Amino acid sequence: MRRALRVAGTLVVTGLCVAYLVWKIDLRRTGHELAHARLGYFLASLAIMVVTVWPMAWRWQRLLRAKGIEDRLPWLVRTYFVSYMVGQVLPTSIGGDASRIYETTRRHPGNGGPIAGSVLLERALGGAATLILAAVGFVLAIGRYDVGAYLWVEAAFVVGTVVLAVALFARSARRPLARVAPLLRRLRVDRPLRMVYEGIHSYRDDWTLLVGVLVLTVFVQAFRVLAIWLAAKAVGVPLGPRPFYVMGPLLFLVILVPFTINGLAVRESFFVSFLGHLHVDANRAFATGFLFFLVTFALSLPGAAILAWESVRGIARPSIRHEL
Repeated sequence: MRRALRVAGTLVVTGLCVAYLVWKIDLRRTGHELAHARLGYFLASLAIMVVTVWPMAWRWQRLLRAKGIEDRLPWLVRTYFVSYMVGQVLPTSIGGDASRIYETTRRHPGNGGPIAGSVLLERALGGAATLILAAVGFVLAIGRYDVGAYLWVEAAFVVGTVVLAVALFARSARRPLARVAPLLRRLRVDRPLRMVYEGIHSYRDDWTLLVGVLVLTVFVQAFRVLAIWLAAKAVGVPLGPRPFYVMGPLLFLVILVPFTINGLAVRESFFVSFLGHLHVDANRAFATGFLFFLVTFALSLPGAAILAWESVRGIARPSIRHEL
């Protein structure tokens, strides 16, 4: 029953987004924009997304090391690329995170809790960094860009991130959280959620690590916003980088939430709606969203190649002990 409701919800959201896009765009004009997109800007956008995988993998390595789990940076980079591939067929980033947790736990048996905690802490820090950029974007947009309710959505997410941070790291939050334990027990999710909570909460005493990782994450996210801007430049959107620092954090949040498989139609609808507030033609806005989808799809191709190579060569190994 629950699965049927989830599938129905996905179909409804997808259908509404597709209807919105059909209403807003002209497929012939959109095809023209895509056919004449400038390849150099597209490749520059892809290069940014690829290069930033290494600092993200290094960040994860430091979080694992803090829990006594050692692994090589090349393997963690490989796992990131594989997770991008998995994210193309499972709901957004959730499928990719599950892939990283599963593969790394196989390499380090008995460390499932800390590994899941490190991955989800990465996700939480990524959300916090996104909301820091959103706060910056909020300030940049005031009096400059008329993007309506989007500004207040960003403000609400900033407040929500602060509340979540308190819930995850403050010892005083344990007692209020304990009150929801009976409900979680009835839903049969109390054990995995407790394991994840303990895994994340255990980092609270290492503030130097948390602050350093957060700063790195903000830098990476800010750099990745430029990839969106370059995708827009490829189809001739006449805007500088600044409005994309208002748009980018919201886009990252849209991609994060599993509305549809791989954000299908939701992502493009967001581009059309947001850029439309900035007087960008709907066809160019859709083309920007579609090009950014192609960038993220291209980012998953190394992961597909890696899995194919390992399958053919038979070199996929469940434990790190064989590599040490």
